[in-house]
Amino acid sequence: MNFKYELISVLDEKINSMMNYVKNEGDISYTLDPVFNIKRNRVNAELVKTLVRTQKEPKITKNLINFMLKGQNHDGSWNEVHPKYSQPSSLITSIVGESLLMAHETMPELEQTIHIAKDYVLSQEFGGKFIKSRGYTADHLNVDATCGSFLARYGKTFSDEECTEAALRTGIHICNNQFKDGSFPYTTNKGNYSQNLNIPCIHYQGVTLYYLSKIHEFTGGKKLKDSILHGSKWLSGVQKDDGKFEWSKSGLMFAYYLSGAYGFGLASFIYASKWDKSYLDNAYKMLEIINENSNGLMLRWERDDWRSLPSSTITTVKTANIGDYPLKHMLFRGGYGFYRQIARRRYSDEIDERLFKIILKISKMKVSTIEPFNNYPDIFMTSEVLDCLSYSLNQLR
Repeated sequence: MNFKYELISVLDEKINSMMNYVKNEGDISYTLDPVFNIKRNRVNAELVKTLVRTQKEPKITKNLINFMLKGQNHDGSWNEVHPKYSQPSSLITSIVGESLLMAHETMPELEQTIHIAKDYVLSQEFGGKFIKSRGYTADHLNVDATCGSFLARYGKTFSDEECTEAALRTGIHICNNQFKDGSFPYTTNKGNYSQNLNIPCIHYQGVTLYYLSKIHEFTGGKKLKDSILHGSKWLSGVQKDDGKFEWSKSGLMFAYYLSGAYGFGLASFIYASKWDKSYLDNAYKMLEIINENSNGLMLRWERDDWRSLPSSTITTVKTANIGDYPLKHMLFRGGYGFYRQIARRRYSDEIDERLFKIILKISKMKVSTIEPFNNYPDIFMTSEVLDCLSYSLNQLR
């Protein structure tokens, strides 16, 4: 069985699973998160991108777009809808905007909506950096890459030089902040976080590479190409022979063992294989891990058995020591990692975050994420993987 055939098989299975969570109300459709009971703009947009690429479910695609159109704010933005907050976001606006640009070819009536989305994203750019949202003011390279990729596609579609220049400026900013070893930091400054998260992260390495590749796709440039290959080399270096990542090299605790990392990694390797075919082997191994971490929907985190728990403590100790942080924060990072090691081995369809809330109260730490004490089927991770798989399939054609 060849790689492309297997990719199609996994993609189709994921699309069918996702369709079980699509709700239809007249001429609108939306995905409903089965765990948090929320309607995420990002999930809807990533499903639209997948359906447009695969040319499946045209009526559902149009109805999903109708739902997103109703959710656009007056300033052109869309909200990042999260279990703990909902606020306008350049990141989410760029992802929704990309999905509308892809649908625009057969739905020209979307043009004005896309234009005002572009205006909003441009208004959030400062020298290649983008403000993610009011609640997150640090410079996140993955956000920069995502916004830059939307502007790059917009610039290409509408021959808009201003957007193309902004996308190139963003790409150069990302390249200039890449570590010497090829990894990208999560943030380049502190913003309103308690600490600067200027550390490598396997999950966000893939995210940044994925969207940086899209900037390159529409703008070209040797510097971007060299950065993509350098970043891909680092990512391949933290992939083990069995296809799994070596998470001791990943310093961002709230992204620790996220299953979506394998979707972004696969898509990044597929793009890098344009210049180095050996990356196809890395991508193929990732497809196997994606299968292993799916019960229809993707699991939130990479699963594991209890026998490996003792050895995983060594992984977490190494992870906790990444970065230059005060002792108290390093201890918190270690505790966070141990908590995740146990949680990803426990499975439930419902979340239980009581223990995590107790830990936060005792440690007096604040986090923005939901951290249940169990692994669970995650529509959010699934939509990201769908987007990456469908993009990769188009790259292979």
